Amino acid sequence: MATLVPLNTFKTITANLYDSPSLLYTTPSESATIILTAQVVNTGDAMGNVTFYHRSNLLINGSRVITDTELVQRFEIPKNDAASVIVGKIVLEEDQAVLAKAGANASMKILLSLLETSLQ
Repeated sequence: MATLVPLNTFKTITANLYDSPSLLYTTPSESATIILTAQVVNTGDAMGNVTFYHRSNLLINGSRVITDTELVQRFEIPKNDAASVIVGKIVLEEDQAVLAKAGANASMKILLSLLETSLQ
């Protein structure tokens, strides 16, 4: 018998961002995820920027096709300030992911607030 997972699970993910894309979260199999918030804080002493991506991972004609879509690109955040990099909610289907990167020499941190929902 299959193991039942909770219908809804809230999660918080935090990470430091660097100048190459970091995989922040991937929706587990048999689940869907709603990104409730994506807050980025600039802890540096200068203006910084962040790029936030959605990644789809599709099986097309037997081959995996990965597509990254920038939701914000080089979004500027003043020093010692924070901003949301999404407006509204984002739904991630099974195996979809989100990534982010900071501009060069930026001191950025991200906090994601998520709701995972079981599709079982």
